[in-house]
Amino acid sequence: MSYNYSLSIDEGNPKQFAVLWLILGLAALIIAGLFSILLVLSRTPFIQEIIPWVDFFHTALVVHVDMSVFIWFLAFAGILWSLTSKPQLAWLNKTAAALCAIGTITMAILPFVGIGKPLMNNYIPVLQHPVFYIALGLIGIGFTLLIIRTLIIPLPFTQTTDSRSVLHFGSYSAAIAALATMVAFLWTWLNLSRDFDAHAYFEYLFWGSGHILQFTHTQLMLICWLCLASASRANVYLQPRIVFLLLLLGVLPIVVTPYFYLTSAIDSVEQRIAFTRLMQYGGGLAAIPISIVLFAGLFTRNKATAAQRPLRASLISSLLLFSVGGILALLIEGVNVVIPAHYHGSIVGVTLAFMGVTYYLLPRLGYSAPSSRLAHLQPYIYGGGQLMHILGLAWSGGYGVQRKTAGAAQGLDKLPEILGMAMMGLGGLIAIIGGLLFIIVAIKAMLNKTANP
Repeated sequence: MSYNYSLSIDEGNPKQFAVLWLILGLAALIIAGLFSILLVLSRTPFIQEIIPWVDFFHTALVVHVDMSVFIWFLAFAGILWSLTSKPQLAWLNKTAAALCAIGTITMAILPFVGIGKPLMNNYIPVLQHPVFYIALGLIGIGFTLLIIRTLIIPLPFTQTTDSRSVLHFGSYSAAIAALATMVAFLWTWLNLSRDFDAHAYFEYLFWGSGHILQFTHTQLMLICWLCLASASRANVYLQPRIVFLLLLLGVLPIVVTPYFYLTSAIDSVEQRIAFTRLMQYGGGLAAIPISIVLFAGLFTRNKATAAQRPLRASLISSLLLFSVGGILALLIEGVNVVIPAHYHGSIVGVTLAFMGVTYYLLPRLGYSAPSSRLAHLQPYIYGGGQLMHILGLAWSGGYGVQRKTAGAAQGLDKLPEILGMAMMGLGGLIAIIGGLLFIIVAIKAMLNKTANP
């Protein structure tokens, strides 16, 4: 028996708030796309020799990562939390969105006014400048307000046998993981020595909280997977009660994180290893079984309509990229480009799920349906390009090409290394086209509001 997990949308504040966060998320992707063009060109053989990219490469990488991962994911969390919670405390949601928007705009402008000094620490790379810290602080405060609003409003949850209630529980559990993220960050900030050099300081500052935040992203991705499967007429052979237990299992590993902080120092090898193991062994507890069942459900005789094909294409691409990212995690040895290959796969898997749900939501938020043909091709172009990108990185990583380098610093002196990074560059350019197509499709739909949403 197949079950229905389509997201339902209540009128009034939930829709208005979702639109606010959607606009912020799309703006972040546009900014990230502009910087990604420079990033790919700076690492592509032959092209990289034309202009001395290295100095600007790291500054562009900071903004690209923060926009495409941190702010885009944050904004989509705002969309889902707005749609799956009751409409109370409107002012708190508006304040959160405004603070995040101001921080985002400020962050995007800084590289063009000569502010650099980038630090390529994990999770949230930074530019060493007080204005950047203020921008990041505004976003953090806005995100915290969004989490608080989501958690203090009574959960619209009735029973584990109701699919809508189960999706709401998944959204709520993602907010709990986000709150744990902010608590871990605050604990680290208060207890971390200021004597470290800048890179080490920010590496330790975001290490624990960055790992916990991945549970939020994964929980929201799982909700999107279920929604996309149902909305595209794929069979979902999972009872709501089973989904509830899997979503609970998906967020359960974070309960051990206080133990990490209480038994090991923030700057210790033991704590770094503990959080790494947490993601390796806890991050897929729900994603693995749900992805297997959804893959099976895709082999169905239920043919998707023209309007449903973009949703199914997004689901297929997301499942594939997230799975490849997980497999590559097992192949990491040393500090090389296999690491970005792994997290690009996982991150793009989440992004594709969010893109697909954007297509699903647009006509339900009062906009026109996305162009079905272009929207159908876009996930395959973006996902296919990213697959080439990460496989090229993984291939080159096997030959020792280091991560977070550009130009001659990459040391590409062997044909296999050159071919791998050329594949990376070509895949990256294809992915950029796919990302731009998503923006074009979404904006075009938003410019054409329907009379009866």
